[in-house]
Amino acid sequence: MKFNKLAKLIRFLQDDLSVPSNSIDLALRHGENAPNAFPMVLWQYGLISLEQLDRIFDWLETA
Repeated sequence: MKFNKLAKLIRFLQDDLSVPSNSIDLALRHGENAPNAFPMVLWQYGLISLEQLDRIFDWLETA
């Protein structure tokens, strides 16, 4: 995932889904080897709901 797209995704997570910064930081640290799996890491660690994961995938399709 390119840095610019990742920055926009993080902004979406914070502004639209109200995901706390510390949750995003944790997922980034654990998903370094697979940045495209970042949304899945958030979900696997219980940092977002399944509904939020769906919204993220919808956002990624249109971004």
